[in-house]
Amino acid sequence: SVWAMLAAIRSFARRARIVAPRLSRKACARWTRDQATMLFHTTRVVSQSKSGGLPEVDVKYSDDYIKGILGSVKTIALVGASTSWNRPSYFAMKYLQEKGYRVIPINPRAKGENILGELVYGHISEIPKDIKIDMVDAFQRAERCPAIAEDAVEIGAKVLWLQLGIISEEAKEIAEKGGLDVVMNRCPKIEFSRLYGELSMHGFNSQVISSKRRPVGHASEKRADAEEDTKGEKEGFDGSNCGFDTLAIHAGASPDPTTGARSTPVFQTTAYVFEDVDQAASLFNLQTFGNIYSRLSNPTTAVLEERIASLDNGRGTTCTASGHSAQMLALFPLMEPGDAMVSSNKLYGGSITQFGQTFQKFDWHCNFVDVDDLDAVAAAVETSERPVKCIWAESLANPGGSVTDIEGLAKIAHSHGIPLIIDNTMATPYLCKPIQYGADLVVYSTTKFLSGHGNAMGGAVVDSGKFDWMQNDKFPSLSTPQSAYHGLTFQETFGDLAYTTFSHAVSLRDLGPTMAPLNAFLTITGIETLSLRMQRHCDSAKEVATWLSNHPEVEWVSYAGLPGSRYLDLQQKYMPNGAGSVFTIGLKGGFEKGVSAVEKCEIFSHLANVGDTRSLILHPASTTHRQLTPEQRDAAGAGDNVVRLSIGLETPADLIRDLDIALA
Repeated sequence: SVWAMLAAIRSFARRARIVAPRLSRKACARWTRDQATMLFHTTRVVSQSKSGGLPEVDVKYSDDYIKGILGSVKTIALVGASTSWNRPSYFAMKYLQEKGYRVIPINPRAKGENILGELVYGHISEIPKDIKIDMVDAFQRAERCPAIAEDAVEIGAKVLWLQLGIISEEAKEIAEKGGLDVVMNRCPKIEFSRLYGELSMHGFNSQVISSKRRPVGHASEKRADAEEDTKGEKEGFDGSNCGFDTLAIHAGASPDPTTGARSTPVFQTTAYVFEDVDQAASLFNLQTFGNIYSRLSNPTTAVLEERIASLDNGRGTTCTASGHSAQMLALFPLMEPGDAMVSSNKLYGGSITQFGQTFQKFDWHCNFVDVDDLDAVAAAVETSERPVKCIWAESLANPGGSVTDIEGLAKIAHSHGIPLIIDNTMATPYLCKPIQYGADLVVYSTTKFLSGHGNAMGGAVVDSGKFDWMQNDKFPSLSTPQSAYHGLTFQETFGDLAYTTFSHAVSLRDLGPTMAPLNAFLTITGIETLSLRMQRHCDSAKEVATWLSNHPEVEWVSYAGLPGSRYLDLQQKYMPNGAGSVFTIGLKGGFEKGVSAVEKCEIFSHLANVGDTRSLILHPASTTHRQLTPEQRDAAGAGDNVVRLSIGLETPADLIRDLDIALA
């Protein structure tokens, strides 16, 4: 039927971040025909992502190419400008005006009105000749863009820019034949803020790598050595072509633009001075980027957020005060009272308690399943009496050391239109990149290996930017108008920035588990040596685990890197650099033997943490998993005879000697 076709087209339009208008039934048939034409033009170059989320588009431009455009144009004709302040085109126009561009609005339905102090024209040709248009920015459907390209050539513009989700090869060909530079599927507001430091203020992955001072919020002229890069083919340094170690040191952290300080400063402040009332209003309306209050964002924390996003190849990160608060923030945009989640039963004991008990006070419910059994996971989603909003698992489980089949879980989640959330704390991005295998959100306790020195609390939520929150009606916080922002819809307005924007603007605003700037600084410093530490952790852990597997007092060793482990194949697939450094052993003698071994150690520290430079030991049944039932402890790999080890950076021979004495 026409309405079924409309629903399908609107779904696709949302995936491409093209907003489908609200229609009367009378206009339905005409609009459906127009959208079918649009799909014909668009689908030639837009392919559906493997995860079933937002489309992946193969259109790449070098940073110098975009900088050259943004640095040379002065006046922009914005075709499709809206008079409504909470529409994306209005946001873009206001932002570009604030950056010094003159923006001429084009909208035949608003002809003669004023938008942000500029007279609205009905067509590009109506713009007075004394206004020299450098760039035409199109907020229009793809099939309308060839005509817009012809208009841009006719008025002598230098650039044709097609907004996010808009790709037209025909318009590109027309514009380039007329001597224009062309950019497609990009937003000038987002590109400007990305290249000139503002996008980084809220934890987004700008992919800018530079040891030069970056002018924040001000466009620069095209570099002399970029003149030949007119087609965007030149390969410079950015986050997409740099190695892991380079990103771990440089991502998010250019020299301070004012002082030139090369190390990231600690911004120990609660609030930030506004330039004027208009700028303050724009910040509170989410129309521009910047800092308001350190509960929402902080320049030191933003460097850490961008660095983690870059290492995970995510779109953005929200840092929090602890790993537990990160779990709460990860779920907050997804869950409504009465909703449920399906989670692995192989989790850190505190997570099982938080999910199974504390979240019930929010009327959030959790169904724990064995994620080794993918059929059981699918059944848990399909048979749930409550709406299931996500699947949750740890990539490398704490404490049991089991490895999760991320791709298998991702297929189940996406087939039901829900995201997969992976806690990657034990593995870190060095060992495992969950987004690469289909995870939509990645959670960390940065307290552990990312910080790495046992001196800084923190958590992080990384958004892949690939999940389409508007594909169904399950996620109203992101897909429907929000009254707190006067009807703004996050997915519609911010596209693949929606989840992280919501996490800062709403989740941190209202729940408030903010990471301390000093903790962010210490974690930034720790990440700079992440690959060196993690490889040493893994190598030493395998040596100690191998020795323990032959010890007469040890019944078993649960370490995925050992020959014969049921998780060895998954470890080699998802974590080829190593199986981590946290694992468990089962001791002969039960509960008493476990307590005795822990208390006899002299080098291993007896404490409730992992991922330290120091080696740590714990008896989970009497500590971290004490609140669980015996059945829950066994399922989590924390039975009475279990001892958890976190292997640090000491000499492995000394660790083996310490354990040998403790087990005697």
